[in-house]
Amino acid sequence: MIKTIEGIYQDGQIHLTHLPQDVSDRSQVLVTFLDPAQIDPNKLRQLIDQLETIAGIGQGFEELNAGNTRPIENFVQEMQQKYGISG
Repeated sequence: MIKTIEGIYQDGQIHLTHLPQDVSDRSQVLVTFLDPAQIDPNKLRQLIDQLETIAGIGQGFEELNAGNTRPIENFVQEMQQKYGISG
């Protein structure tokens, strides 16, 4: 699982903007320091979105490799029902 959280480094401590519910007290983290003078908030948000997308794809591959799949016919039927598509 990969989660990207924004935070501020101040007085020798990192203060997170929020903590997801599914993160344990002893989760491993990677910290990247950014130069505030060089940050475009929109590009930072895009980067975070891209990282979360990559993490989601990785989770999908893990589920596929673990055999957690379903027949395509079931998926198609579910999407048709959900979005009112006739097939």
